[in-house]
Amino acid sequence: MDVRAHPAPRLLYVVTEDWYFLSHRLPMARAARAAGFEVHVATNLGDDADDIEREGFVVHPVLFRRGRLSPFGALGTIRALRKVYREVDPAIVHHVAMQPIALGILASLGRRRFAAIYAVTGLGHAFVEKSGKARSLRGGIGALLRFGLNRRRAIGVVQNPDDRDTLTALGVAPDHIVLIAGSGIDADRFRPIPEPAGEVTVAFAGRMLDNKGLRALIAAHQLVQRSDNPCELLLAGSPDPANPTSIPQAEIAAWGREPGVTWLGQVADIATVWRRAHIAVLPSRGGEGLPKSLLEAAACGRPLIATDVPGCREIVINDKTGLLVPVDDPQALAAAILRLARSSPLRIRFGVAARRLVDERFSADRVGKATVALYQRLLDG
Repeated sequence: MDVRAHPAPRLLYVVTEDWYFLSHRLPMARAARAAGFEVHVATNLGDDADDIEREGFVVHPVLFRRGRLSPFGALGTIRALRKVYREVDPAIVHHVAMQPIALGILASLGRRRFAAIYAVTGLGHAFVEKSGKARSLRGGIGALLRFGLNRRRAIGVVQNPDDRDTLTALGVAPDHIVLIAGSGIDADRFRPIPEPAGEVTVAFAGRMLDNKGLRALIAAHQLVQRSDNPCELLLAGSPDPANPTSIPQAEIAAWGREPGVTWLGQVADIATVWRRAHIAVLPSRGGEGLPKSLLEAAACGRPLIATDVPGCREIVINDKTGLLVPVDDPQALAAAILRLARSSPLRIRFGVAARRLVDERFSADRVGKATVALYQRLLDG
């Protein structure tokens, strides 16, 4: 059956988790629906599948095994994806993040009739770590990306220029790479929030991973606490056991017992964190695409502190929207925190500029339009 015989072109998103689709892909899926696409989602089914269906999207269960992918597990997921491809008969399949990309490339061998988008949402720990295992993993990922993204009617989507350059260095043709800045922030839901009263508070929002630089952040906080301008630190998020760099819960709980540190755990409405905090911080060690936590904080008018790594430096413009510091440098991180903690006018100036940058480059409306334009380009051949 010709894909164009459908009343509307079918768009299939492939993501590992239903909650991730809602948090990171919902704005662009809504934009696609408004443009006339029939939207389908292939994912693990959890507590959020009903919310996807209430949007009017069709959900297809596919079991992804994050963090413990075995050859047999991979084969099962590949078979499930091939079944979904056959039953949905999509015009476009939009694979999001590395595992759906890798398994999607393999699942489409010998039967791909759709245009394929492979969205690289950050290259992850394999491109950050220096171990022999990480080097081997990089080699395998590179070969697969080179093969999959260079095929006819295949496009790799990246979120920052550094990842675009990395894909090019891996051998992906430049005309098979498109840069779309992030997943889109709902600029109406996240509005500028006045600074709270009381002691200056710094907040981190994200998964509790070593690659997010949390150990450096705790060391920096200890230095700040010994200064003449101590600050509170909020940690919003939970461990991710499927990630090899996840920090043990016992260690995080111990941080929460340190003076001036509060571990909030998973927070459903992240805007509540920015109502309590004066400064947003993400001391990532690398592997980011375009960090959603920084974008949300910027949309709320918070000044930003982050490490000078790909993705972070797209939203943290040094001395304009915030401050950039070196990776794994608690002293520099503490100095940046203290510089902002001591100057409310500087915090406000950076926060206003951060919000303006979200409106100019990262809003859901802009990202949705860019993504739909790419879909239409692929439909038009």
